Amino acid sequence: QVQLVESGGGLVQPGDSLTLACAASGSTVRDFVIGWFRQTPGREREGVASVCLGGRAYYGDAVKGRFTASRDNAKGTVSLQMNSLEPEDTAVYYCAAGPTCGVLEGSQYSTWGQGTQVTVSS
Repeated sequence: QVQLVESGGGLVQPGDSLTLACAASGSTVRDFVIGWFRQTPGREREGVASVCLGGRAYYGDAVKGRFTASRDNAKGTVSLQMNSLEPEDTAVYYCAAGPTCGVLEGSQYSTWGQGTQVTVSS
């Protein structure tokens, strides 16, 4: 049994940076492809990033060049560094575990965290 927990969300102003972390209990994120997704009420869930077992990451078009997902194997976590945040980035951010990286589709992931709220507002 695997349980994922996101942390690091909060309220920031446009242009600020924020870093989220995803950790696993009962196992380790090193054993899984980790995806980052976000969702705002009234909008479809959006794929943000997918981190492969070796650490290579793929990104959704909306965040390319601004967000960086990476593995911190020493801490046993996967992080999502978000730079140049905009109001459109406001959402609940989820991490999820699955077997396949590179495709930002939630149906490929089987285990999900509870999410952490990121709000970008002036």
